[in-house]
Amino acid sequence: MLDTETYTPRLKTLYADTIRAAMKEEFGYKNDMQIPRLDKIVLNIGCGAEAVRDSKKAKSAQEDLSTIAGQKAVTTLAKKSIATFRVREEMPLGAKVTLRGARMYEFLDRLTTIALPRVRDFRGVNGKSFDGRGNYAMGLKEHIVFPEIDFDKVDENWGMDIVIATTAKTDAEAKALLKAFNMPFNS
Repeated sequence: MLDTETYTPRLKTLYADTIRAAMKEEFGYKNDMQIPRLDKIVLNIGCGAEAVRDSKKAKSAQEDLSTIAGQKAVTTLAKKSIATFRVREEMPLGAKVTLRGARMYEFLDRLTTIALPRVRDFRGVNGKSFDGRGNYAMGLKEHIVFPEIDFDKVDENWGMDIVIATTAKTDAEAKALLKAFNMPFNS
């Protein structure tokens, strides 16, 4: 685990030293508080039909997500029963975790420098996956691209959703911020 009191992540230092000044100059902000910054990163694994058949699958996904994130993941539960999918209310269906502060910067660093280059046939992430309010969402088909996951001990390959929330007001500002953090956009 990270000792956040004595350790400053590499990307946080990069943001403070160079990215803030470059963003202020590029977009002409008058106040330092207007400069966009990373707010949080939310990771989600949905097990779906596997969790309905075997309740241990959701627990496995939670453990893998906790290993990747470096903090304990929360089990996501079904909100309502759906008979056709054999889902009952409060049934565990996946896991999620919200990263902030030093862990958020560390995860983004590992994502851009280690995990994404390990994806098969990787040509960059979609540059159009912004929501209109400065947040970026992407998906991974396999969670095993992260080095924390031991390939031999994995019983199931999980897909994974990653949402990067920023304080940017527009998609252009958010894209410029993420590009400065070396996010490999393809367009």
